Amino acid sequence: RCHPRCSPAMFVFLSPGPSVSELLVKGKVGQNITVPCFYSVKRTQDITSMCWGRDRCPVSKCYRAIIWTDGWKVTEQHSTRHLLKGDLQMGDVSLTILNAEEEDSGIYCCRVEIAGLFNDQTSNHEVVIEKARISTASPHTYTSEQTSAPGSTSESSWPITTTWSLISASEAPQTASSPCSSTSDCSDVTLKLQNVSVSLASKHYSENGLYIGIGVCAALLVIFILALFLT
Repeated sequence: RCHPRCSPAMFVFLSPGPSVSELLVKGKVGQNITVPCFYSVKRTQDITSMCWGRDRCPVSKCYRAIIWTDGWKVTEQHSTRHLLKGDLQMGDVSLTILNAEEEDSGIYCCRVEIAGLFNDQTSNHEVVIEKARISTASPHTYTSEQTSAPGSTSESSWPITTTWSLISASEAPQTASSPCSSTSDCSDVTLKLQNVSVSLASKHYSENGLYIGIGVCAALLVIFILALFLT
């Protein structure tokens, strides 16, 4: 707040130049990572040169320059993994890093050169490249060792690996259906089977008795005939 004795005309604000924006970009090893950077192009005269470099933007130019353009095309390129795939004449100067590596992590500077003192548009981007997660899931494997029997001509033993697939009860194949659905049904079936067995045994004994009776009658008949001849 201004003191009652002071005048607003006594305050002068000095601007150090355009502010520098910060942006975090994350990716994984092996991916193609795009670090965005744009500037406004409303007419042909707005198209201007720019550069990408490592580390934060200095007062001018780029430290450890990666790419330079004249606004229309790339004029300097230090690695084939660093490309500008956007439409340069529309102000899209985003940097694409092909097949990213952990060493690509760090600060990147995008500087668009605009005519005038301290008019350059600069932005610093922190790039973080992480290792891709590796799945450790594997099937249940049981290994047993088969050795040759004594006296065998085999010179070595080979491990035999068997992989077992775990399946749920609902997925197991149905090889046979149950003859009864409950305990009472099974009891009825058992009783019927016992009755059939008894009836079959009784029939067998009856047939044996019939055969014995016929044999005895035949023997008596032969004895009777022999007695008649003798008399």
